[in-house]
Amino acid sequence: MKNRNFVERSITGALSFLRDSVLCDSFVTEKGFLQSLDPRIKTVTLLLFVIQVLFARNIILLVFLYALSVLLAYLSGIRPLFFLKRTWTFIPLFALLIAIPAIFSIFTPGEALATLRVAGLKLVITRQGLSGATMFVLRVAASVSFVVLLSLTTRHFELLKVMRVFKIPQIFVMTLGMCYRYIFLFVAVIENTFLAVKSRAGIRIGCKEGRRIVASNIASMWHRSYQMNENVYLAMLSRGYTGEPVVLNGFRAKPRDWVWLVCVLLMSMGMFFSNYQTRL
Repeated sequence: MKNRNFVERSITGALSFLRDSVLCDSFVTEKGFLQSLDPRIKTVTLLLFVIQVLFARNIILLVFLYALSVLLAYLSGIRPLFFLKRTWTFIPLFALLIAIPAIFSIFTPGEALATLRVAGLKLVITRQGLSGATMFVLRVAASVSFVVLLSLTTRHFELLKVMRVFKIPQIFVMTLGMCYRYIFLFVAVIENTFLAVKSRAGIRIGCKEGRRIVASNIASMWHRSYQMNENVYLAMLSRGYTGEPVVLNGFRAKPRDWVWLVCVLLMSMGMFFSNYQTRL
């Protein structure tokens, strides 16, 4: 009973996380600051912030950029707890695990700050190692935060249209759009398959029978995917699809968009100058 509940909770939890992480469009319709900007201006400015994060050589500047991303999320109607969970899951935590060894003198020699003894080993934390690890984690967290802001506050088809405006190859944009759409179907198929197996096979399934059911469902899904591939391709051709994402309302920049762009450009120039001074 415990094993079955664990498997069921794992499957439903993974599907719920995938739906909330990838298919979340609830914040796009909010009347927030980023939602009101032209998608082209918004994409350019947020990418400028990402570039600033990559070139930042000062912890204070990285903290400022990360705080700016949190402020923009708040002004855009995104719940702080949801935003922090969304931005610190997987990539920043993985970066933190990678950065932890760098704080010790074994990997980063320098000025000693603290000494730890673990299993008879003497580990020395250095100022240079701690500073480098902190900058690395902050850089990853800030970059992820700005990218997540863009995805949460912009409709999917508008992002695809912006990619084409900036001359991203058509085949890449079309593949990305179709993959995103198929995630909806993938989640629904997994849920329906799990429910069907549970309702027909009951609660007591042996290892051998379980492997047979999984193998048969994998083969069935592969066959259905191949057939659907042909049907979707013919349906798209019959409706005149050429690979270009279509937006009913064309992009039109407003005065507030240009004011925001000018402010971000001035801010970026100041950050570049600050990085240049730090390098000297």
